[in-house]
Amino acid sequence: MPKEKTPSFIKLTWLIVWLPFVFLLFLISLISTDLFFDLPSVVELQNPKSNLATVIYSSDAKPLGKYYSENRVNVRYYELDQDLIDALISTEDARFKDHSGIDLKALARSASGIVTGNMNKGGGSTLTQQLAKMMFPRQKLSKPKMVLQKLKEWVIAVRLEKNYTKDEILAMYLNKFDFLNQAVGVKSASQIYFNRSQDSLEIQQAAMLIGMAKNPSLFNPIKKSDTTLHRRNVVLSQMVKYGFLTKEKFDSLKILPLGIKFQPEDHNDGLAPYFREYVRENFMKAWCEKHINPETNKPYNIYKDGLKIYTTIDSRMQACAEEAVKEHMTDLQKLFNKECKTKKNAPFAWNVNKEQIENIMMSSMKRSDRYRNLKNDGLSKAEILEEFHKPVKMLVYSIRGEIDTTMSPWDSIRYYKSFLHTGFIAIQPTTGYVKAWVGGVNHKHFKFDHVKVGRRQVGSTFKPFVYALAIQEGYSPCYQVPNVRTCITTPDGKEWCPDNSDGEKGTGKMITLRKALAGSVNYVSAFLIKRFGPEAVINLVRRMGITAPIEAVPSICLGTPDISVFEMVAANATFANKGTYIQPTFITRIEDKNGKVLEEFMPKTDEVFSEQNAYAIIQLMRGVVDYGTGARLRGKYNLRNEIAGKTGTTQNNADGWFMGLTPELVAGCWTGGEERSVHFNSTNEGQGASMALPIWGKFFQKIYADKTLKLTKAGFQKPTNMGDVELDCSAYDAANELEISDHSLEIEY
Repeated sequence: MPKEKTPSFIKLTWLIVWLPFVFLLFLISLISTDLFFDLPSVVELQNPKSNLATVIYSSDAKPLGKYYSENRVNVRYYELDQDLIDALISTEDARFKDHSGIDLKALARSASGIVTGNMNKGGGSTLTQQLAKMMFPRQKLSKPKMVLQKLKEWVIAVRLEKNYTKDEILAMYLNKFDFLNQAVGVKSASQIYFNRSQDSLEIQQAAMLIGMAKNPSLFNPIKKSDTTLHRRNVVLSQMVKYGFLTKEKFDSLKILPLGIKFQPEDHNDGLAPYFREYVRENFMKAWCEKHINPETNKPYNIYKDGLKIYTTIDSRMQACAEEAVKEHMTDLQKLFNKECKTKKNAPFAWNVNKEQIENIMMSSMKRSDRYRNLKNDGLSKAEILEEFHKPVKMLVYSIRGEIDTTMSPWDSIRYYKSFLHTGFIAIQPTTGYVKAWVGGVNHKHFKFDHVKVGRRQVGSTFKPFVYALAIQEGYSPCYQVPNVRTCITTPDGKEWCPDNSDGEKGTGKMITLRKALAGSVNYVSAFLIKRFGPEAVINLVRRMGITAPIEAVPSICLGTPDISVFEMVAANATFANKGTYIQPTFITRIEDKNGKVLEEFMPKTDEVFSEQNAYAIIQLMRGVVDYGTGARLRGKYNLRNEIAGKTGTTQNNADGWFMGLTPELVAGCWTGGEERSVHFNSTNEGQGASMALPIWGKFFQKIYADKTLKLTKAGFQKPTNMGDVELDCSAYDAANELEISDHSLEIEY
């Protein structure tokens, strides 16, 4: 029987039906060959480029902050909350575990929806395709090119499935997604929206984040909470549909509010902002320039390469330090504001004339960004000055919080001059590890770091170095010197005869070094510098880590040099570390994004004193706290453990200092105005014992109260062989009672 021929119209019909599919398969095959289309290589797929934030950690493994161009920190699948995974699969790709990158059923459903006009049937893109789109973003393309791009994403999706497990793809998707508000990746999003880690989210919180994946701009919980709440409940209903959630549980969850605890990340917020900024600008900037990233063959980028910086900062101690600074500086500022109300030149001192104030103001104006911008715009000096005197709306700092006000930029300069500033640091003497660092009162409004960057006149806190030289040269704490005025002939032939700050003329009797240091007696400091010379003192402090410029003049014995808090505390830690100077360390190691150690840091050391001499110096300085100018640590702050220390106050109360030493921790503080002409009138309020010591006292009260720190309050360990060094000076001191006060540097040089 002859075979019947298929009618031509049927052939044509089948040809029309199948030809698009054949062409599509041909086009996909062509794309997958890489001959005519630019597709990511296997290497690029296995090592996808992603901007990762660098994270800086405390010594107790707490994140202190991040440096980033995109606020993204990758997490692995096992670090994800299971509700995140269930919600994502239920909502975005129910057959995720069954397909190989392309879901043909979903494509058919999507195509049917387009033909019938029923767009509620869902999209055809799989999670893997969405990941491909995020990894290799689309450009602005014409419709034909958009079709080709879509097909390229199909090929990439299939290749991703070949190179990664399903779990890895899910983690990559959640790490890559931008949740807005500087929350890139699920780890940042969990922290910013709910103040939680991504592995401890509640189910409704996980659902909200997954709901944002459909359209983060539309489902933005900060700007569109109602639509976001509706979308969250849609996600929860999908979880019910696919068996990840019971109907009863859904009914109780859907009525809950979003529960947002929005905490946008800002480099001014969080613990240790001054420390973090110093690490970024002064340490990591130089480090990155010297180290090459093998993946890019370029220097490491702190904002994109996902480095991990491990520091010595203890988050608990840092929190205590910041609390102590805030508490004391708030009270101190209130006191200073009250005094300023009585000053005609406020906030400047009574003896600062109008011309001096004008010079200070003009200098500050020229350092401002506003001045530089106006100058770059071509305005003349007169025009700039006119602009600075025009009132404008601005947000200003106050001890009660930020204030919206109207003020001229010129007046705002003077307003900001009225604030007192501080710098505080604590170092572990046996390791050199920096445990706490507070560089100022408010990082947002006052960027300048008063710990490492700033240098101020140190006053009497320099005196222990002069006394230490005497101990090194064979004197003991009980060595007696005449308590009389001492004159020194300077190289230019002039006589330098410093007086005691309070007018005390001395008893004319002998006084022990311990009692002289406790009372900060200038006569004795001058006696010692005359005996040993300023060059010998400078050579000594250089070995103790002080690099600041110091002129070899006798007046350094009273504390005329400008030195940073950082160097002063590190030098004092030498005494507490049995005479060995350890270079302060604030970073222990740096790792790459995969955890490979790139560099570890070890401090330099130098044995400056013998153990016996160091202990003798400690005994000298203990007198300051036991019955000298630092005695309020015993009374007001009830600190009964062994403490050595030294207060310091400079000319006209411009600077207040305190250095305090224990065997476990050495800390120091400076407090003063931005301008040296901004200060308290009275030494009672302006001395170091009033301006700086309270921060030290409050800090140690707080860290001793924190039992997790396990501080022992142990005393200084006495060497087994002290020889014939006298340490008990009570018999000598009783013979010459001296009224103790905080003697300051009151000499003009």
